[in-house]
Amino acid sequence: MNRFLIFLLLLSCCVSLNAQWTSCVGTANLNIQALISNGEVDLAGGATGSYRSTDLGENYSWSNSGNDGNGPTRGYAFDGTYLYTCTSQGVYRSSDNGASWVHKNIGITFGLTSGIIYESPYLFVVGPNGVFKSDNSADSWTTAGLEGVDVRSVTGLNGSIYVGTNGQGIWYSDDWGETWSESNNGLGGASAFRALETKGEILFAGGPIGTGVFRSLDYGASWTLLSGLPVSAYRGFASNADIIVAGSFGQGVHYSLDDGETWVEINDGLEDLTVFDLSINGEYLIAGTNTKGAFRYPYPGLVHTKQTVNQEKLMVYPNPVEDQLFFESNQVDFSSSYTIKNVAGQVVLQGVLKDETPAIDVALLNPGVYVLLLSSTQITATRFIKL
Repeated sequence: MNRFLIFLLLLSCCVSLNAQWTSCVGTANLNIQALISNGEVDLAGGATGSYRSTDLGENYSWSNSGNDGNGPTRGYAFDGTYLYTCTSQGVYRSSDNGASWVHKNIGITFGLTSGIIYESPYLFVVGPNGVFKSDNSADSWTTAGLEGVDVRSVTGLNGSIYVGTNGQGIWYSDDWGETWSESNNGLGGASAFRALETKGEILFAGGPIGTGVFRSLDYGASWTLLSGLPVSAYRGFASNADIIVAGSFGQGVHYSLDDGETWVEINDGLEDLTVFDLSINGEYLIAGTNTKGAFRYPYPGLVHTKQTVNQEKLMVYPNPVEDQLFFESNQVDFSSSYTIKNVAGQVVLQGVLKDETPAIDVALLNPGVYVLLLSSTQITATRFIKL
């Protein structure tokens, strides 16, 4: 890491020293397992239902009318129109920003659910008997594979769905759940993943006890256990373009401004170091803890020193492609070497680009999804589809 980036990280740490977590009024001593901020409200859910804040998480009030009253709220999703929650009794939908809820479980064959996301045009919900999806705002659900698999977490990336299971590692689908493939290369035998997060084109996975946070820079083709974090189980993430934040079992909260290369601990004022979920509402970072409720931390102090250094953009076209894959970038040296991997992480094509020909002949590749990596750029990877 260059000196300038080290300076920025040190400065950020110093700025953060004067800030600390403060308890969110109305949540003291509650179990909080799920959080969401949709730009208008903040929701916190757990063993006693769903709670709602309209003042950036300073105050929450119980807002569970029509929602599951028998078990925990375990996840939230927002599709731009409705808010959704997944609970021990299935899925509920809100048309009034979480003030009230309606049960929406038609077609789901289990009550207990573990995670929910919106990846346009579908909602996906996961539980102990696989994955279900809805294309009509949860009015009805159909199976989306992995029947009989205990699925604990879910995220989406560019139309692909990734799930973390209890005992069978990470799986992905590129066709909306019609087929699934394992994504376990580099996980070192870890098989239980209760948190997944997408930050830009990067995937993060919270590993089980005795591991930490895993990262994939090639769309799940391979994973690396990140350094700089305490060994623990990791149960929740939050991210945006500037930051990735990880919540652990017993080790509190850590954040990174460089996509997981380095991490900083922020636990001052946090009364319970077992953190189940995190969210960012623009002004505050919100943490949901196991026994002490929700806490918030001033967000701007964490990221105001962050700057983009040598930001690079890479675009490939046409995508999908049949023969010649062209690309352009604001930084790439077109005399660099390239590597193409399949989704299993295997190298299928390598070569050296020519200045006068910024294109790669992929005509002989089998149809499927591939990852392009360039040697002379900080760009991690770019995915394309071969027809």
